[in-house]
Amino acid sequence: MGNIQAIEVQIPHEIVQYWGWFLVFGIALVVLGIAAVVRSVTATVATMLFFGWLLVLASGIEIAQAILVGHWAGFFHHLLAAILFGVVGLLLVTRPVISAETLTIFMAMFFLIGGLYQLIASIAVALPGWGWQVADGIITFVLGALVLAQWPVSGLWAIGLFVGIDLIFYGSAWIAIAIGLRSM
Repeated sequence: MGNIQAIEVQIPHEIVQYWGWFLVFGIALVVLGIAAVVRSVTATVATMLFFGWLLVLASGIEIAQAILVGHWAGFFHHLLAAILFGVVGLLLVTRPVISAETLTIFMAMFFLIGGLYQLIASIAVALPGWGWQVADGIITFVLGALVLAQWPVSGLWAIGLFVGIDLIFYGSAWIAIAIGLRSM
């Protein structure tokens, strides 16, 4: 571990001179994230509609791809993917609340199983910093238990809340990048 060397990164002047745009983008993401946290039910429905329409668009692209590839082995693969994307996308668009509740229960189970695995694996392997991994496992497990305990009501707000929190952190990262670029 004593031979760690710093990596020198060259940032082009064109990027540095537009640091203000990165700052504006970061602030906009933070504001959008705060709005999503405050209006988490609306953000949940908007997220379901957004991903539903993305899947419907992907279905159209897969249909076009299936037609363009013609008669080869991948034709039915693209056609099957198009049908799957289309059906799931239409379900998300036509029934966003039920879709959110369904995805929330899958998300809660993922957190429960992932947190438990993280907890057990970090104790068993005991790598450097294993205490942080144990804490991560406990927090993830508790988060899954809390979401599952409030289900199906949590299906209305959990996804919007998590998207909002992600936007806040993502926007904060862009703000940090902008401040770092400004000081160059």
